[in-house]
Amino acid sequence: MTTLLAFLAALALLIAIHEWGHYRVARACGVKVLRFSIGFGHVLWRRVGRDGTEFTLSALPLGGYVRMLDERDGLVAPHERAQAFNQRPLRQRAAIVAAGPAANWLLAIALFAAVAWLGSEVPKAVLGTPPAGSLAERAGLRAGDWVRAVSADGQQWQDVQALPDLQAAVVQAQTQGESLHLSVTDAAGHGSRSLRLETARLAGRAPDAQLFHDIGLAPLAAPLIRQVVAGGAGAAAGLQAGDRVLALDGQPASDAGFVRDVIRRAHDGTTPRSLSLRVERDGRVIELQATPRVVEDAGRSIGRLEIGVGAPPERVFVSHGLLDSLSLGFQRSWDMAAMTVRLLGRMLVGEASLKHLSGPLTMADYAGQSAKAGLAPYLEYLALLSMSLAVLNLLPLPMLDGGHLMYHLFEGLSGRPVSERWQQQLQRVGLLILMLMMALALSNDVARLAGWH
Repeated sequence: MTTLLAFLAALALLIAIHEWGHYRVARACGVKVLRFSIGFGHVLWRRVGRDGTEFTLSALPLGGYVRMLDERDGLVAPHERAQAFNQRPLRQRAAIVAAGPAANWLLAIALFAAVAWLGSEVPKAVLGTPPAGSLAERAGLRAGDWVRAVSADGQQWQDVQALPDLQAAVVQAQTQGESLHLSVTDAAGHGSRSLRLETARLAGRAPDAQLFHDIGLAPLAAPLIRQVVAGGAGAAAGLQAGDRVLALDGQPASDAGFVRDVIRRAHDGTTPRSLSLRVERDGRVIELQATPRVVEDAGRSIGRLEIGVGAPPERVFVSHGLLDSLSLGFQRSWDMAAMTVRLLGRMLVGEASLKHLSGPLTMADYAGQSAKAGLAPYLEYLALLSMSLAVLNLLPLPMLDGGHLMYHLFEGLSGRPVSERWQQQLQRVGLLILMLMMALALSNDVARLAGWH
């Protein structure tokens, strides 16, 4: 129930903000708005505003719309022609269309800023064992290293308050095709040294789980088994939630990162390799043999025991001043928009998997998880979803705001509007593309929930 309510509340807010953007700019441009609707289908609630706009809440909450007076939709009384959308100057029509995504973008900035200002408990920038072959391992990072500052040039340094600051700096450097300098101490703050993380090598890569694994920055966490999937390879080996891994194949298990890396590499191509585990359970030491299941992940074979490893890492409370929070809100929203566009582009040309597309089931699951985690995680979820909605609506596809902006761009360049015949044909193509995207996203949701991805 929490998941459903959190998801519906998120949808209602983001749709309302989006349509409010269209509505307010339309009214500012002198366009008469006939209906402002949250949802589609059967009307559950209706109220008429002082300006004559009908405000409605409908049964199907997966969208909304603002219906404006327009001569293309029917007859318009002569005294109201000046209030018709199609009679307004091109710049005003374009502004009305762009106002919806702009409203979602501003909301994302405000929510990211609110999270930064309110503060939250986040993992400390103390790192676990980096995966073999990762950038972190090549840079010389070790389990227990504490990243204190980062620099693009090795001269001007920016303090790192917690792991999210480090991850944001790494993603920004990777996105820009630059390397990143790290100022590191041990977990107690002693023995300062500088390292160079060669993020430039991964320039152009999509921001997915494989990218972050190849970078290799994860918080230090004790090698405690949190979860064992029923019927999985770990359960078959006799592992139980609460077990603490002491050693793998005779090597001491320093932290959860070490355990995960050994399990991932426990195979020879498609053939799994058996692992010897020493675990502590209720004060007793137990020896077990486990054979991982070999699966394909982002085009690579990896071993999986189908267990969750890692005790909660050490956390610190981080908050920012109001001006810094606004700056961070803008920066985070911009970085996310840029990453989303790049990922969509890479999926379009086949350089990134279409499995990255998520649909309503995944969004609802994240809504429930973030709502249970607290106010700050839920606000951050709303910010991410609002930014995604803004970017999606700006795609140059008919049926979306971006498609209508392309019509206006054509009109501005050619001096004539797109013909109704062409608009009808393009609308059909756009609807087909959107339906295919929705079907793919929903199938990805089902596959994730079923454990097929």
